[in-house]
Amino acid sequence: MTESPPPLAPVLIDRFAAIVGEKYALRDEREIAPYLSERRGLWHGATSLVLRPGNVDEVSRIMRLATETGTPVVPQSGNTGLVGAQVPDKTGREIILSLSRLNRVRELDVLSNTVTVEAGVILQTLQEAADGADRLFPLSLAAQGSCQIGGNLSSNAGGTGVLAYGNARELCLGVEVVLPTGEVFDDLRKLKKDNTGYDLKDLFVGAEGTLGVITAAVLKLFPKPKGREVSFVGLSSPEAALSLLGLAMDRAGAALTAFELIGRRPYDFTLAHAKGVVRPLMEDWPWYVLMQISSGRSAEDARALIEEVLSAALEQEIVGDAVIAASLAQGDAFWNFREVLPDAQKPEGASIKHDISVPIATVPQFIETAAQAVAAVSPGARVVCFGHMGDGNLHYNISRPVDGDDDAFLALYHAMNRAVHEVVRGFHGSISAEHGIGQLKRDELIETAPPMAIELMRRVKAAFDPAGIMNPGKVI
Repeated sequence: MTESPPPLAPVLIDRFAAIVGEKYALRDEREIAPYLSERRGLWHGATSLVLRPGNVDEVSRIMRLATETGTPVVPQSGNTGLVGAQVPDKTGREIILSLSRLNRVRELDVLSNTVTVEAGVILQTLQEAADGADRLFPLSLAAQGSCQIGGNLSSNAGGTGVLAYGNARELCLGVEVVLPTGEVFDDLRKLKKDNTGYDLKDLFVGAEGTLGVITAAVLKLFPKPKGREVSFVGLSSPEAALSLLGLAMDRAGAALTAFELIGRRPYDFTLAHAKGVVRPLMEDWPWYVLMQISSGRSAEDARALIEEVLSAALEQEIVGDAVIAASLAQGDAFWNFREVLPDAQKPEGASIKHDISVPIATVPQFIETAAQAVAAVSPGARVVCFGHMGDGNLHYNISRPVDGDDDAFLALYHAMNRAVHEVVRGFHGSISAEHGIGQLKRDELIETAPPMAIELMRRVKAAFDPAGIMNPGKVI
């Protein structure tokens, strides 16, 4: 029998605590508890200590001591991740490094269209700061009221704005990172063009805290649209949605800022279980699209563009019905309908979730093929498909059969993952589009990625973290 590693020595805990002060070194079980589980309850860990540093120097000293003593460190931001990357293991030997006190907006540069923020800034706070300067920070997630910028960057977050603005990596111009050794990599530059060697910042964005601790970043801002129009559309099939996407891109171009696909089942779940939602269309349709067009010129221009797109789509019989929001409030209500979709699945019982991407042109084929794979694993299981069709990212979730047993269905978790992900790979897609790898998909990544890719990632990991203390057991 393998012996469990010994717990952290009290004297070592005291040394770490002295760096941040007792107030910000959490040792009490009740204070530590919120840091030990993620929001879906799939991952639970243990720790003797949560450290909440207040500046970069304290982070540096923590990491220097961690490397010196071989103490594993798990960086954590808002704890909203969905793959277990921010949760420690069960040994109690890993300490949690919370970045929540590094929460300053250091600079907002309107002329450069950039903002420099610390890792603990809440995404919604950044959005509001940009809005106050008549600018837009376009990263938008359901968890934006609690997720933090450090976690957004570490997971390369996506969301509804990727179609027009890109994901977190594309929104990041520079980073400040504390390395496992305690050294500080200061690359907080605002340059849109920089062709001087390796782009080191991109190694840390999406690395899920396995290479270093992101403490600050320079992010892109954009002019606020002068007009925004949102429509809810009913269609017969994913093929029709793909045709609508092509039409919208042709007619609206870069003004098409969101294109969300919603299946009939998640639509019905939302009407049945979500509070305060209103039926967007009078008739029911097999599929729906939430489409947004934004104009930098005027509200009238945005309205004309969306009317042109929908008129052409109706004339070509691509769509069956459509409504354009009559006010900003109704547009927000349409978006709220989309945001509450994931939670509306919970009352329907156990579910198995997939965050995948395939080439946009193959989305309809993937949906059809994956449904057959699901039925082979669990006859009667209900496909709950929705997501960011404009960038090929679908949340392909599976709810248990109506009269099924939760535990029995969850016992099929790995079999269902294998079946769905095999279809994804058949379409040359990705098993993780925006949530990351963490603990949830680590083994599958290692088993299925090209061996050379895994080897190169391991070499990078060893170069940056030779002591192996940075978020061990995650990604690779």
